[in-house]
Amino acid sequence: MSAVLPIVLLGLVLGVFVLTSPLAGIQSGEPLPDVAITHATLPNDETVVLNVVNNGPEPVTISQVLVDEAYWNFQVQGAGGDDTLAPMESAQISVPYHWNPGWDLNTALVLSDGTTFEHTIVAPSQSPGFSLDVLWTLALIGLFVGVIPVALGMLWFPYLRSMSDRWLHAVLVFAAGVLAFLAIDAGFEAIELTEQVPSAFEGAALVALGVLGALLSVQSISSWREGRVAAGSSRANSGLWVAYLVAFGIGLHNLAEGLAIGSSFALGRVSLGAFLVVGFMLHNVTEGPAVVAPVARDERPSWYHFAALGLLAGGPVILGGWIGSLAYSPTVGAFFLALGVGAILQVDWEIVKMVRQAGGRATSALNLLAFLAGLAVMYATDLFVAI
Repeated sequence: MSAVLPIVLLGLVLGVFVLTSPLAGIQSGEPLPDVAITHATLPNDETVVLNVVNNGPEPVTISQVLVDEAYWNFQVQGAGGDDTLAPMESAQISVPYHWNPGWDLNTALVLSDGTTFEHTIVAPSQSPGFSLDVLWTLALIGLFVGVIPVALGMLWFPYLRSMSDRWLHAVLVFAAGVLAFLAIDAGFEAIELTEQVPSAFEGAALVALGVLGALLSVQSISSWREGRVAAGSSRANSGLWVAYLVAFGIGLHNLAEGLAIGSSFALGRVSLGAFLVVGFMLHNVTEGPAVVAPVARDERPSWYHFAALGLLAGGPVILGGWIGSLAYSPTVGAFFLALGVGAILQVDWEIVKMVRQAGGRATSALNLLAFLAGLAVMYATDLFVAI
């Protein structure tokens, strides 16, 4: 009863507040409308589709649409059958307009009260739309930029087993550097995406929630497992467990990478030529040693563990590409990037613990240089990748 009492009293207080309306009659300014144009899609060269969200606390009515400073007919889809958007409601505005590839389009929405919201479509090109061919193409892209590079990097496993403990610890710390760069890179990308997230979703707070949520969730799972291990079920921080954590962290990052590829593909903003694919492969092949290094001193895992680790780390590029092409959303993209940051930070902590428990010193001169090398290698390969 004592646990329910505060909730019951809160409900009574809220009821009294609503019924008595103590703020009635107090003069205050009208809330300003806030409509975000998150992105535009171009299904053909005769149509422009604007994706909008009503961020404000009041309904808004779209009265006019301008393209290159001229008024055009339009149709609102997904707003209850009319031109009015309720708070937090999203819709698509279809405009019959002939556009030329590569020529910027300046669009604007005019609300019923005269408020105007502008959006520029930079270098427009036709969106491929949904088809099995698109999904197959994205699957091939994910295979070449995600699964294959990670698998190639994992082939260093026999060489890692032949290393001395000192150099193996350096490789583990190198892997931590690789992961740290992924976290930094994803963090900056998430912050950039918050500018496109509708203000109603509090982009900065969403990113913070994703980072801390993933970090604490993965840490809670790790702590739960250590508790079971303490009870005598198995070794506490086995290399295979850490390897799966590394693959999971990399997989979350690659899921966000796939989202970026898929959404850019869907919006007609990406040209994945041979050079760019090679850049992705160089960038992601360094993730393979990071996955298998933790098991270099364990009894050789079965082949299915290697397959599972490779798919967990590289496979999400395909899944992310499909999601990004079918349902592009800067909000989802920023959140998944943040999840990757939080998971990777926790995995780096697990790697440091593993080195210490193996008798190594994470802050030795060699290990610090190895960590720096991980950052530098990822930065160098990142220069080849630009969507």
